[in-house]
Amino acid sequence: MQASAEQMGTPLESAPRAHPLAALRRLARPRALLERCELCAAPLSSDHQHVIEPATRQVTCACDACAILFGNQTRLRRIPRDAEYWPDFVLPDAQWEALGVPIALAFFFRSSAQDHLVTMYPSPGGATEAVLAEDVWNILCADNPQLATLEADVEALLVNRMRGARDYYRAPIDECFRLVGLVRAHWRGLSGGRAMWDQFDIFFRKLRERAGKRTHA
Repeated sequence: MQASAEQMGTPLESAPRAHPLAALRRLARPRALLERCELCAAPLSSDHQHVIEPATRQVTCACDACAILFGNQTRLRRIPRDAEYWPDFVLPDAQWEALGVPIALAFFFRSSAQDHLVTMYPSPGGATEAVLAEDVWNILCADNPQLATLEADVEALLVNRMRGARDYYRAPIDECFRLVGLVRAHWRGLSGGRAMWDQFDIFFRKLRERAGKRTHA
């Protein structure tokens, strides 16, 4: 776990920034028995919160006291903890193909730092970014008004169409990055391997349980 800026004797604004892939590795690996807040070094519970720096997409573990300090006007932003399952989301196969994502799994979020929509999908090498035309996204938003409620930087539309699934979620961005980290850490061979698919199924089962009754019809 990286040391906090205070532990290093460095002001938070000037602390060295870790590479975003370090966050993917940290989110994907099994949690230690005792983790500490990366902002104040306080002990963390197993279901602790995360904050993100939109400019770098760096995810940081945070205690409740630190996480509550961050909002829309700060350099770091608290990531919501709720997920929501969208059973009536409208995305015909032809429209999905028009989005230009090369695999049947992706997440979409608006970046305030870049001021445009970001499309990402997991790969054995980590998160891969795809180009998405705004007009295609606007058509999708017209069919699914709930997309307008996604909070920039910290919430994403997570689409799982793998192996015949048609599942759509409002997902916290740290969960999307966790999925990327799991694929990257467990992928073996050409098809991913048994271990990777087991982890994949566990991830979506837990996400569905986390969403619970929070559905948008």
